[in-house]
Order: sequence, then C-alpha cells, then structure tokens
Amino acid sequence: MGGKTISLQLRLLGTATSQGVPVIGCHCATCRSRDPRDKRLRSSAVLSTGATNLNIDAGPDFRTQMLRARVEQLEGILLTHEHNDHTAGLDDVRPFCFMQEMDMPIYCLPRVAAELKERFAYTFGNYPGVPRLDLREVSFGDGLQFGEERLRLLRVQHGNLPILGFRIRSLAYLTDVKTLPDETLDQLSGLDTLIISCLNYHGTHSHLSVDEMLGYARRIGAVRTVLIHMSHRVGPHAEFQEGLPPGIEVGYDGMLIDIA
Repeated sequence: MGGKTISLQLRLLGTATSQGVPVIGCHCATCRSRDPRDKRLRSSAVLSTGATNLNIDAGPDFRTQMLRARVEQLEGILLTHEHNDHTAGLDDVRPFCFMQEMDMPIYCLPRVAAELKERFAYTFGNYPGVPRLDLREVSFGDGLQFGEERLRLLRVQHGNLPILGFRIRSLAYLTDVKTLPDETLDQLSGLDTLIISCLNYHGTHSHLSVDEMLGYARRIGAVRTVLIHMSHRVGPHAEFQEGLPPGIEVGYDGMLIDIA
C-alpha cells in the first residue's frame, strides 16, 4: 500500500436503548418529536473501509438498518453481548449468507457463543434455507483483524455482566456501560472519538446516567464524545444537546464518523 492510510468510517445505525424511540404507547415530548434525530433504532454500528464492512451487534432492527445504510456486503458481526437488543436480528443475516455463499463470522465471547447455540439452534443443523452462523470466540484483550485494520477488544462492565467494547485507531466504541475497569481506561488514552452509552439522567444498576457518563468523558479526555444507547427519557435531541458541555455530542441514527 506504500504507507497509504486506508479510509475508515463508523456509521451509527441505531442509537436507542432496548425499547427504541419512540416507545410504544408513549406520548412524551421525545416520542412525539418530528425531529428525525429522535427516531432511534436499537443501538448498532457498522465499520467500513469502503471495501469491507464489520457490523457491531445485530438487534431486532438489523434488517431495517442494513437496508437504510445500503450495506450489501458484510464480512462479519461483532457481538458486544447476548442481550436481545443486540442479537435478536441474527436470523436476518441469511441474505448475506446466500449472496456471499458463506457462513457469517460472528465474533463473540464464549459465554455468548453458548447462548447463541441454544437460542439459534436451528442455524447449526442441516435444515436448508436457514442463516449459517460461524461462531468465532474471542476474549478481552484480543486483537480482531478487520481488513488491514485491527480492533483491540476491551472489557466493559454492564452491571455485573462483562461485555465487549473495542478501540480501533483513535476511536473507541463502548455500549451498555456501567463501569470501566482500570485496565480498559488505560487503553483509552489519546482518543479522538469516544462513543459511549448514556441511558438517562438517573441511570440504573447496569447503565450510566448522564452525570456518570460525563465523569468518564472527563477522565478519558477524548477530543469528542458521542452518545449512544439513549432512552426517550433524555428528552428531545436538540434540548438534550443544548444542556451538554462542549465536546459532548448526542449521536443519531445515520451519523457518520471518520476515524483517524
């Protein structure tokens, strides 16, 4: 390649928590908003070099997200953890399996692989026409090859559940965060872009509140911090953004981030 840096981008495909936004039956200001940035699918993203694509999670909106982003080739899926809002769309990988004549590589923790073998047992038999999943177990600290790039897999605590985050070049992607171990924080220095979850103003036993997110943002010190995995309770996009300090951006579905 003669030392030429390959163009690398991350597109946010969904930025909501498990219920999506708007929430069924809710008539709050966020759910009634006409701002397209307040229409949020379940959190997911796609890494792309232009020639290769790696999806991050495959929740129940996976099919819609692939169609909206015009993703027509997929080299694999990295699953951060086993919860339904991150895995329920795996059946919809079947068009990629058919078009590309391949079993879809699914990179995940061993615990997640065991769960998928039960939940999607039909995909591992000889039944014709089903999606084919190629489970590839990974561990915290591993390097995951993506074309000519390499992701560093990081440990994130989702309450008591250890899940995957990653860093690639000067960007880190951390969803469903409650706490970050010291060994993970040590690997987040020098970031241009931190993508991190922020559930609402109060948080839960397994999700960051706004104040907790701001604490991590200050500690990590990225040039920009982009928020994902938000519930309708953060308020309408524009109002939420107005109340945040400089350098903190409210992510939205379709947001495209260049990775230096």
